[in-house]
Amino acid sequence: MDPQRISSSRTWFMIVLAALFVLVITPFLAPLFMYLGWEFPARAIYFVYSFLCHQLPQRSYFLFGSQFSYPLGTILNASGVSDPNNILALRQFIGNPEMGWKVAWSDRMISMYTSIPLAALVWYPLRRRLPDLPLWGFLLMLLPMALDGGSHFLSDVQGAVTGFRASNLWLANLTGNSLPPSFYAGDAWGSFNSIMRMVTGLLFGMGIVWYGFPYLEEAFS
Repeated sequence: MDPQRISSSRTWFMIVLAALFVLVITPFLAPLFMYLGWEFPARAIYFVYSFLCHQLPQRSYFLFGSQFSYPLGTILNASGVSDPNNILALRQFIGNPEMGWKVAWSDRMISMYTSIPLAALVWYPLRRRLPDLPLWGFLLMLLPMALDGGSHFLSDVQGAVTGFRASNLWLANLTGNSLPPSFYAGDAWGSFNSIMRMVTGLLFGMGIVWYGFPYLEEAFS
């Protein structure tokens, strides 16, 4: 292969990879800055990333606190928000010194966007041996997140507490209640909802890289 083409391929990949890592690392700086007392840059990050994510605390990870995530009831008590369906008020809660501070975007967004640079690191050395992912395969990898996100949206319309994804009674009945109640209900880490957001986000990121990055390499090379 032409050495100039190899150099061009590496250049675009390193630039895209660096930009992606900045994108996914910055939300984690917000809780770090709050922990250090640097409130202004922390709130600036929360503000910028609020345009990319709902930042609901019950679906976010918390750093520098007693737990990695918290159920909705705990967050309502800590935030002083009385209405669990008041999304605008809930998203304003970023944490406190006891609970820690939330990452500037939700668990789904972390899974989606962190998986892209990680998958890219795997794809790049294997790209000559991997077959191209067809469009139908790409859409198939996006489908789980569309179903999960769509069902979450419909459930939230029903209510944050009363929606069918809040309790997942359908899943409890399907599995004969064989798992702990914390697995079925809510959005905290380890629940069915949190696992589905993580898994579907990973599939999304892998699909983006496998389908889209060969086109980028062709364009830049």
